[in-house]
Amino acid sequence: MYSKQQIALLNKRTAAFMAGAVPLFPNEQAEELKILIRYHDWLYYIRSEPVLTDADYDALYRKLKQLESAHPELRTADSPTARVSGGVSNEFRPVQHLAAMLSLDNAFGTSDLQDFYRRLVDLTGTEHPHLITEPKFDGASIALVYENDLLVRAATRGDGVQGEEITANARAISSIPLKAPFSEFGIIKVELRGEVVISRQDFESMNESLRKQGSKLFQNARNTASGSLRMKNPSDLAERKLTAILYHISFAADRDGKNMLGHALKTHSGNIEILQKCGFKTTWDDLHRTQDILELNAYIEDWGRSERDRYPIDTDGMVIKLDSIELQQKCGSTAHHPRWAVAYKYQARQAQTRLLKVEFQLGRTGAVTPVAKLEPVSLGGVTVSSVSLHNQEFIEEKDIRIFDYVLVERAGEVIPYISAVNKELRTGHEQPVVFPKDCPSCGEALIKPEDEAVWRCDNAECPAQMEERLVHFVSRDAMDIEGLGRSTIAEFIQRDWIKSVEDIYHLPYEEIRSLEGWGDKSVQNLMEGIEKSKRQPLWRLINALGIRHVGTTTAKDLAREVDDLSFLSEWNEERLKETEGIGPIVAGSILSWFSHEGNRKLLKQLQEAGLSLKSDETAESRISSKLAGMSFLFTGSLSRFTREEAKALVEQHGGKLLSGVSPKLNYLVAGQDAGSKLEKAKKLAAVRIISEDEFLEMIGNE
Repeated sequence: MYSKQQIALLNKRTAAFMAGAVPLFPNEQAEELKILIRYHDWLYYIRSEPVLTDADYDALYRKLKQLESAHPELRTADSPTARVSGGVSNEFRPVQHLAAMLSLDNAFGTSDLQDFYRRLVDLTGTEHPHLITEPKFDGASIALVYENDLLVRAATRGDGVQGEEITANARAISSIPLKAPFSEFGIIKVELRGEVVISRQDFESMNESLRKQGSKLFQNARNTASGSLRMKNPSDLAERKLTAILYHISFAADRDGKNMLGHALKTHSGNIEILQKCGFKTTWDDLHRTQDILELNAYIEDWGRSERDRYPIDTDGMVIKLDSIELQQKCGSTAHHPRWAVAYKYQARQAQTRLLKVEFQLGRTGAVTPVAKLEPVSLGGVTVSSVSLHNQEFIEEKDIRIFDYVLVERAGEVIPYISAVNKELRTGHEQPVVFPKDCPSCGEALIKPEDEAVWRCDNAECPAQMEERLVHFVSRDAMDIEGLGRSTIAEFIQRDWIKSVEDIYHLPYEEIRSLEGWGDKSVQNLMEGIEKSKRQPLWRLINALGIRHVGTTTAKDLAREVDDLSFLSEWNEERLKETEGIGPIVAGSILSWFSHEGNRKLLKQLQEAGLSLKSDETAESRISSKLAGMSFLFTGSLSRFTREEAKALVEQHGGKLLSGVSPKLNYLVAGQDAGSKLEKAKKLAAVRIISEDEFLEMIGNE
């Protein structure tokens, strides 16, 4: 919409206005403010490249409102202050679309795409038709009508022929221009198609705010966007972070009322370029052009594999269209869908299935977690039959009941979760989920601390907790004892050979040798694994103890600070908080652990069994201090080393690992297919993005 020269000029005009170089007359001031605010709206909402702070932008906006309040004649329909009207709508009247909003036919694999391509060749008589591919957004459809450059109407899709008018609400969406220069392209009246969406980051931010307020959370971005369009008060909608992405011109007429599609407006890609130049957020940067069906297949598969998860907005497929509008018109449409376009649908990441029962599982810290057992369903190539329900509040918030039909989602390659309940399918036979009052393992009464969302068993002798603590103690990130897996621990507990952690170091090896499946070699390996664990570095022992909120990173920080682990019992909260990465919650958890006599007794027993509680630099000595004072994060697929090796290299050279991108991060090491962390790091000037080779050069490795 703006050239480089215009951008440079408008930046200078902004600086001048804010420095006090204000036009003399109110009408000139108002006009200048409108120009500047529209420009900065475009930078923020369309380009995502703001140059003003929120405070500076608000100052410009307030100045314009003050001028229009003092001089009402200066307020125009396209003023930035006119986005949100004060009125409340009681109904959304039906309106006829200028062109029918048809659905798209679907393709679910390469064979479907090839069939679509062959039909295009037959219908157009063109051997290699030009195709355009763009993301298919998972949002709410919208139709916008502009006349003489002004937004005059917005509507929902409705039944495709007519929708509900939502003009007041559309004006509250900042990425929708109230005025767009279509007349520069000879267009006097135009109808646009688009999708109203909420980015993943904005959706998470909105829910985080609701969570802090104790309010009900939104279920998913798509439903939130759709519901927002029908809110009765545009002022409420303005607070939601909606974005409109425009992807199609369905109707365009010149000054004489003649249809311009297929004549002056000849290609779909050309139309998207016009929308881009008119200041809309579009698919322009995501358009892919090809005439080769094999190349098209490869592109779609590659995009779904490498780009879809890091794309900031949820997508459920790709849309393939003929680029030539003349050929589109030649292909025509069915009553349901245009013949010149198809939606390629990626493998489902949502599926509906039935909740059969809820089981309650105990973790090593005593937390009781409800787990939904589902009728097995395929989701993103994985069969899902169990999903965590997190806690009692989660169940009550979503009103989840046994025998409900539930919607299961997988966002990217993450653990599945229940996003919604299909209450329309309820029969009346559904049963509420009853949270137990007593521990399902030991029978002790459960407790729920005021500052927590989970119920806990506080019995230190609880068998289920003990098994989980033992499994954690011997795990790879803790004492790393080979030969002691979950099944072996469960068997040894059953035989009363292990009742607590210290019993691991007093196993009856001769009796174990007599068990089926245990020969001399396997017993010898177990003995060696247990003996080796006695020489593990101190941070592994700290992590193995299972102190709440203390993971590998905090354990390593503590190991660097303390000479003898038993000394931690003498530290107070202030001393603990002096350790980097330890705040009041973690400090409180450490103090609580060491306040228990049984835990201090355990340390003494482990020491008597041969484990050292002292910091041992020889066990994991530092090679150098080349990375001292520097923080690192690794993302993407690494080819020069594994992620564990990368972390070890950072620590051995005195550096620190962070878990996420923040202003505290110094270096992001990006491997292949780096995703959202890379995009976030690019926006932070303090973060330097380097390759694996550049990282190795920093520590002197080839």
